[in-house]
Amino acid sequence: MELRRKLEILADAAKYDASCASSGSEKRDSREGGLGSTEGMGICHAYAPDGRCISLLKVLLTNACIYDCAYCINRATSNVPRARFTVRELVDLTLDFYRRNYIEGLFLSSGIIRSPDYTMERLVDVARILREEHGFRGYIHLKTIPDASPELLAEAGRHADRLSINIELPQEGALKALAPEKDLSEIRRAMGRMRLRIEEAKEARKTERRAPAPRFAPAGQSTQMIVGADASDDRAVLGTTANLYGSYGLKRVYFSAYSPIPDASRLLPPVAPPLVREHRLYQADWLLRFYGFTLEEIMAGGEGGMLDLGIDPKLAWALRHRGEFPVDVNRAPRERLLRVPGLGAKTVDRLLTARRHRSIRSEDLARLRLPLAKLLPFLVTEDHRPRVTDQLDLRALVAPRTGFARAARPVQLALL
Repeated sequence: MELRRKLEILADAAKYDASCASSGSEKRDSREGGLGSTEGMGICHAYAPDGRCISLLKVLLTNACIYDCAYCINRATSNVPRARFTVRELVDLTLDFYRRNYIEGLFLSSGIIRSPDYTMERLVDVARILREEHGFRGYIHLKTIPDASPELLAEAGRHADRLSINIELPQEGALKALAPEKDLSEIRRAMGRMRLRIEEAKEARKTERRAPAPRFAPAGQSTQMIVGADASDDRAVLGTTANLYGSYGLKRVYFSAYSPIPDASRLLPPVAPPLVREHRLYQADWLLRFYGFTLEEIMAGGEGGMLDLGIDPKLAWALRHRGEFPVDVNRAPRERLLRVPGLGAKTVDRLLTARRHRSIRSEDLARLRLPLAKLLPFLVTEDHRPRVTDQLDLRALVAPRTGFARAARPVQLALL
């Protein structure tokens, strides 16, 4: 098979793996030798039709797989065209793409061929050859296989900037039903081993002057969950998410809305969930990580274990807790300002800095291009005090005019 055709098949097969962000790595460049960089901008940054930023060569080693996960287009019983790169082909392709300034790094995953160890060994070989034989200093993200030997996972961390293991589904029962070859306990054990090695490497860097610090996945680890392939509600999804952050120190949990596949199992839903559900879960994820919200507070804005699809979860919480508002932008602590709908973490920090010098007025918020219609009913400024926080129609005043009807229109990308 021609290399171009392999690339068409295997790049397309990788498009549904969302966990490919390249933030958080150590800074490296090639001005003192080697090739590549983990920094910088260029034509290698592109945007997929669904809005994701792509700056990496995102590809599978192969889309052949011995596993038969019901939700996966590349499962063993699927009739999709198959292809496989050799290690050398993938190394050369990465270098050629980088030299043409198409990419700034590599995101590499694979179907399982022969065995987890055999597959993981080839993934590691690609990263090792890039680093050791070609001095490649760009970003590398390896999708690891939890059943592979700990020694192979350890070697992967020495060459990769970030490692990830897909947890696949929020609940163990669903994983057993839809992916019987995968074991949630083994996935979690592998995550635990990676966290331990990442933390050991961080501690070693603190004493690096005495001895060279071992390198292990400086950008940490991440995972991905499929949303809508099973009956898990948003509470279950976010509960698993919070547990993963707390137990394994993950950098990110990515969500991927389920997309129906040809010849699908009867265990799978016949239609995809609203794509806006994935969006609301990402918003809730940020509230968990950066805004001090608990799972119970986030879910209080919805009903029946599901987030409100019509408005973002912070606004939904605020509408259910009107007694907490209005908040005085010139006096309230950071923790309270973070709960005001329409204020992001960076904006709050800018306001805290600005109010040291003078009182903040509504016109100052306008200059920051903040959504005043959404913001002002919950905020007191030097020249404004809202009077509508007790009105029954407050949701109609602050919710996006397009509403859920417009928000639900985006359609998940087709697999074929």
